[in-house]
Amino acid sequence: MMQVTRSLFLSLGFAGALLLGGPAFSQAGAEARVLKLNHTDTPSGARHQAAELFAKRVEELTRGKYRVLVFHSGQLGNDPQSIKAVAEGRLDFTASATGSFASLVPELNLTALPYLVDSYEQGWRLYDSSPWLHKQFGKMAAKGVRHVATWEAGFRSFTTRSPMTRPADAAGKKMRVFPNDMIKWIMESIGYEPVVIPVTEVYAAIQQGQVEGQENPIDTIRALRFHEVAPHIVLTQHVYSPLPFVASEALWTKLSAAERDQFSIAAREAATLSRRLVKEADERNLEAMGRAGAKVIRPDLAAFRKVMSGVYARAEKVYGADVQAILKDARSDSVAAGR
Repeated sequence: MMQVTRSLFLSLGFAGALLLGGPAFSQAGAEARVLKLNHTDTPSGARHQAAELFAKRVEELTRGKYRVLVFHSGQLGNDPQSIKAVAEGRLDFTASATGSFASLVPELNLTALPYLVDSYEQGWRLYDSSPWLHKQFGKMAAKGVRHVATWEAGFRSFTTRSPMTRPADAAGKKMRVFPNDMIKWIMESIGYEPVVIPVTEVYAAIQQGQVEGQENPIDTIRALRFHEVAPHIVLTQHVYSPLPFVASEALWTKLSAAERDQFSIAAREAATLSRRLVKEADERNLEAMGRAGAKVIRPDLAAFRKVMSGVYARAEKVYGADVQAILKDARSDSVAAGR
């Protein structure tokens, strides 16, 4: 049976109100309002550690006025379901890949353009300071979702059932993707047939041979144990894929200015933790998966960059000037860093 988080154990008395979807209050003094945070990582992943820190800091900063229950492994729904629930005010918080929010703001598909950034530091600066990106995040509020901070997941790479060292190895095979135009187009540019499957169902889909494999950041690959069923880890690092942490706008508008500051501080502290954990753990995670029998493949990226470059022209036909706008922010950031 899946372990329930520490926060949930501490709040079993609130189960009735939780299941009804409404706020619950502490039995001691009706002071603590209980909020819900759902994500699809497992307890061993960096996303869950960030979520637990966020919950801890919210309780501390608000002096117990708010308590956050953390649900891992998609206990309250997969990523699209969680985003929909946040938008509708049925869930208070979630964190998911930026491209997942394209269901609310289609332009956010562009954050999954291949090789948009080349390092964690460049990616952090882009997400922290890009005028174009902050404009897109700002649009989400009208859809019921408030961007609060950006947590980390890392660069996406493949895990496959059979070795892949060049794009030609993908021909005629099916690859799991999440619902995102850029990711689908990237798979097609390599030669895969993209198949949309919720992340909580991917392990079984690979195990049963429905797809050749999947692509995700290294931390997610290990946390969800995809290397057990697709043992070839192919380090293409084709998309930088951090995690916008969002709140329900229905909740956010009811908070005082001081409370919004407190929640924002907690979310940013969690972001700092997740960035450090993910960056520092990449090689350790690869080594651990290698010891468990996975084979790490470091292909020549030139061939992958070449076939994926066509995705940019395809994107411009749909998104027009927004492609150059995000490129400008990514490149100006890179130049400012002396790269």
